[in-house]
Amino acid sequence: MEQKHPSHEENIPRLNRIAGQIEGVKRMIEEGRYCPDILIQLHAVRSAIKSVESYILHKHLQFCVAQSFASEADKNKKIEELKMLFDRLT
Repeated sequence: MEQKHPSHEENIPRLNRIAGQIEGVKRMIEEGRYCPDILIQLHAVRSAIKSVESYILHKHLQFCVAQSFASEADKNKKIEELKMLFDRLT
C-alpha cells in the first residue's frame, strides 16, 4: 500500500514568525541587549518550535501511523520507527 503523507503547509506562517523571532534575537545580541530579555525571547522561540513539532507529531500519529496499521508488517515497522523517533526527541 502506498503511503500518502499529510501536508504541513499550514505551519508555514508559524515558521515564518519563528524565523522573524530568531532575527529579532540576533538583533538583540548585536545591540547588546540585556541578557534576561534575550533569554525570554529565546524561550518564546523554543516554545513556538515545540508547538510546531507537536502539531506535526500529532498529524503523523493520526495519519501515517494509523495508515500503517492496515498490515501487520507495516504496523511493526511503524512501531519501531516511533520508538526511534521518541528516543531522538527526548
